[in-house]
Amino acid sequence: MPKLCEVRTADTECLLPAGFWSALDVWIKKPHVVNKRLCGAKEDGVREIVDSTEIEILLLSCLGGDRRDRPRLDPEQAEDVLLFLKSGEEQNFGLVEDREGHARGRWSCAVRTVIPKVNSYGSQLHKEVIVKDITQKRVTFLPFEESPDGDKVLHKSNVYQIQLKELSDDQWCVSLWALQPDCWFSDGVVYPRLTWLGSELLPRVVRWATENRLSEFKSTLSLIPIEKYGRLYQHLKDKYKEMVKVWPEVTDPEKFVYEDVAIATYLLVLWEEERIQQGTTTRQSFVDLGCGNGLLVHVLTNEGHPGKGLDVRRRKIWDMYGPQTHLEERAITPSDTCLFPNTDWLIGNHSDELTPWIPVLCARSSYSCRYFVLPCCFFDFSGKFQRRRCTVSQYREYIDFNVQVGSVCGFHVEEDCLRIPSTKRVCLIGRRRSYEPSSEAQVDAARSQYILNRPSFSTKDSIQGAGPEAAWGRGFQPRERTEVVRNCASLPRDLVDSVIQQVAFALLALTPMDSSEGAAWNQGGSLALGEVAELLDKETLRTLRKECGGLQTLLKNKHQVFRVDSGRVTLRDWRTPKPTPPETRKTQTCWFHEHHPQGCPLEAESCAFAHGTSDLQPASRPRWKHTNTQARAHTCTVR
Repeated sequence: MPKLCEVRTADTECLLPAGFWSALDVWIKKPHVVNKRLCGAKEDGVREIVDSTEIEILLLSCLGGDRRDRPRLDPEQAEDVLLFLKSGEEQNFGLVEDREGHARGRWSCAVRTVIPKVNSYGSQLHKEVIVKDITQKRVTFLPFEESPDGDKVLHKSNVYQIQLKELSDDQWCVSLWALQPDCWFSDGVVYPRLTWLGSELLPRVVRWATENRLSEFKSTLSLIPIEKYGRLYQHLKDKYKEMVKVWPEVTDPEKFVYEDVAIATYLLVLWEEERIQQGTTTRQSFVDLGCGNGLLVHVLTNEGHPGKGLDVRRRKIWDMYGPQTHLEERAITPSDTCLFPNTDWLIGNHSDELTPWIPVLCARSSYSCRYFVLPCCFFDFSGKFQRRRCTVSQYREYIDFNVQVGSVCGFHVEEDCLRIPSTKRVCLIGRRRSYEPSSEAQVDAARSQYILNRPSFSTKDSIQGAGPEAAWGRGFQPRERTEVVRNCASLPRDLVDSVIQQVAFALLALTPMDSSEGAAWNQGGSLALGEVAELLDKETLRTLRKECGGLQTLLKNKHQVFRVDSGRVTLRDWRTPKPTPPETRKTQTCWFHEHHPQGCPLEAESCAFAHGTSDLQPASRPRWKHTNTQARAHTCTVR
């Protein structure tokens, strides 16, 4: 077996060889983090091997039945593989000790099933026997295919091995070996190219092995079968891909459509597993609190689950789903009138200020009610979530807070990571109670006390009401029905123009102006944001403070005129013309042409802005919006 390539590394923190085994476990259990064409892998039980003949029995069992049934495994193939696996220090056969001093076998053997994102292989399964040689610090991958009838074919040409070798005190080498590199077969998916293993996988293994860092979060999709998820996700992605073409909202359709399809896939697989455990075929009902665009509700409903979505603000896309998708424009306030006793699951998908309340609503709806939340923005029961710990990230602290809320409400809270295009991928699931129904009164009292003790919750607010109309959290503020835009875009035009004029001429006044013909164009000086604020009157500043980002946002919005960098403001210098795409249109007049004492430094043909109203052009539609307009003639209801 020839060595193909190697990567050398220094281990100054003494992380090897333990880091080597951890790094290989990532490749074994989560190959999709490197090979993006894979959905994941399913690993069968790991078995330790002590005797040198035991490994032969196990391999024959995996690849050809048992020792009495050799015809399904070529004897010559088996001999080549077994000779290699048994090469090395023969005197080390038997038990070895791990770092904790526990006796273990020289080898560890497992079988994994590699799951492609797109299944173009039919019912054929692609598997690998993975043999870890503890003493020799090497891992061998033996790929084989298994038919639905149980027939197995070893791909001897694609047997490869990754080894770790110590060169000196802190110098190590990780190398790649292949049994038959000249016969290597690649399809770019379950069988990657040999050059890819050397150029992409091997450096990644070295990096993982020498990183002294532990993840704050659980593995992705750890609570559901990865193979079911992969198959269903591809099916739903193909089924609902037309939604991208008819998306009427201003948000990015690709992100939101495929993210909601991925969340729906996760829930559908989770609920299917729950039905199998409970021995029932009845589909779970749901309510999505703060459903937003309603696509998650639409997909879950179309896939056979009865439910509805509630949101304080109606979206344009709601009208496109059809009558089978039940969406209500309704404010949700935690109270006795906002419970769902006949619902199986409550969903909080980026539910913002409702997120910590969902376990409470779920617990008080019924003893059998379960919940799923995907926390995003940091909200407490009343107002913004306040950090207390600096030893972890703000996101990790907020997840821990929501786990604590679920636990206080009487749930065994489970945590998982979704496979979605978002930095906030951790979901929390409460599907089992930690108390008996007879203890409901005591647990509910503990819930109430916990909410009252939160620093964000006013002690004057009552969460225990006597009547059915009682609100538990009078400090809770649902979002406004009309979305308020606070990015300075809605400010009065005369106020914006006045601020621009004041700031621009103040910057110009910082440098002497040469009005003679042929003089250099005056770009003006520089002012700190605090100095710019001193130029404005109190009423203007008071108005700007109500906007997100205030004065800085206003100046950044006027990208044509100002440049804001590191807290300092200057006039933008357009003297060096930049190439513009041919489809670019002049939709705004040039401020410098109209107001700068020396005019615009560019000729009208070179300037990206209009020199006079006669030079203005109508705005063009974004490309994806143009596509959506054409596609909207077709219905978006998928049946």
